Amino acid sequence: MRVAVLRERRAAETRVAATPETVKKLIGLGNTVAVETGAGMASGIPDSAYAEAGAEIAADPGAALAGAGIVLAVRAPEAAELAKIPRGALLIGTLQADAAAAKAYAEAGIDACAMELLPRITRAQSMDVLSSQANLAGYRAVIEAAETFDRGFPMLMTAAGTIPAANVFIMGAGVAGLQAIATARRLGGRVSATDVRPAAKEEIKSLGASFVGYEDEESKAAQTAGGYAKQLSAEFYAKQAEVVAGHIAKQDIVVTTALVQGRKAPTLVTEAMVHSMKPGSVIVDIASDAGGNVALTKPGEAVTTANGVKILGWSNWPGRIAGASSALYARNLLTFLTTFWDKEGKKPALKEDDEIVKGVALTRAGAVVHPSLASA
Repeated sequence: MRVAVLRERRAAETRVAATPETVKKLIGLGNTVAVETGAGMASGIPDSAYAEAGAEIAADPGAALAGAGIVLAVRAPEAAELAKIPRGALLIGTLQADAAAAKAYAEAGIDACAMELLPRITRAQSMDVLSSQANLAGYRAVIEAAETFDRGFPMLMTAAGTIPAANVFIMGAGVAGLQAIATARRLGGRVSATDVRPAAKEEIKSLGASFVGYEDEESKAAQTAGGYAKQLSAEFYAKQAEVVAGHIAKQDIVVTTALVQGRKAPTLVTEAMVHSMKPGSVIVDIASDAGGNVALTKPGEAVTTANGVKILGWSNWPGRIAGASSALYARNLLTFLTTFWDKEGKKPALKEDDEIVKGVALTRAGAVVHPSLASA
């Protein structure tokens, strides 16, 4: 079977869906692999590295996709690429998992698997693209905060005097937030964090950060069975805001990471909170692609407010550490394929009744099959 890997064309996307490491393993399964020229350059992987791993270097999307039975992608292909994917091919990536996109995949005869919908179960941990990418996003957010902040993270004692440690506040203690806490601690910051999910309090403390937050009966049910944060009431967010408002005013760096699956990111930092911070303070909004957690975030941009607070709202935070993100993402996709690989037939065998397959499959044999979209 031919596996095609395209160069990503979406704005700000620097990652690639396969690396020389995973190409070798895909070939070892009995496949041929075609990689579009330049696909890995933004991740530091030249065409020659793919060629050495055994891949064919294709001059354009059409050449890569000709005869392909499997297409690996980071983001949903654009219309021009989608039209070139052979009918019956299996498309795997973080796809635009909405009704319109699913209909387009079905009409094109493509079996599409949206890896962002992977259920959070033990069997699926090694193929969880959201977790692998969020981990690196949390790390990168703190590194970029440190680069932007005009003082150091640790307490610095010199003959000329002492510079105090930076006060760092992490909002949201999911995978990204926990990595941000750990990274900020390693850099020597004085770290605190908040999260609406009840289990997060102990996780925050276990990393050496202090917990800040409002807790009530509603917050006890703030987590889905899949481990994601639930959308809570406006009243809860108002009370949470009261608790954190005074805390934010004392912070040098704030990193916001809160996402609600399938919905706009909640606004956690209001305009008034931003204006309460000291000049030179830094806010990093990891949720910028989902609308942002900060009222003054401009998605895709870095801005400085009138009171001198710098807000980093870059798009695609995992893509800002593309080499590592691509390596982990490519392994996630490889694990998904090998888990459902028919060794004798040398092809994927996606069992329709499998919990993982049911979670990610958008379309099959020209029909929309995902439960949340089939009737849309």
